[in-house]
Amino acid sequence: MANERRVDCVITSGQTEAHQRILAIGGEYQGSRWQDTQQEAIANIETGRKSYYVKEPGGPRVEVVVGSRNGKKYLKTENDGEQPNNLLSLRECR
Repeated sequence: MANERRVDCVITSGQTEAHQRILAIGGEYQGSRWQDTQQEAIANIETGRKSYYVKEPGGPRVEVVVGSRNGKKYLKTENDGEQPNNLLSLRECR
């Protein structure tokens, strides 16, 4: 069973391509702050070590999944189209 992590912030690159926009995701787990790079998060999702989700107050829970475009993998939520809009709407991690 994967460790579930709620994502509440991202580190962005300022790039426009979907696979380059998010550098890392972060949140709080058991009272401590955490951050995983996009590459770490993709590997965690694909191997089942961790799962990630976004849940805004009063909103639905949406799973973070791995997207792919032109052979490049990136993070997005399951209800986004090509662009990772739900993740990009989160605050920047500090």
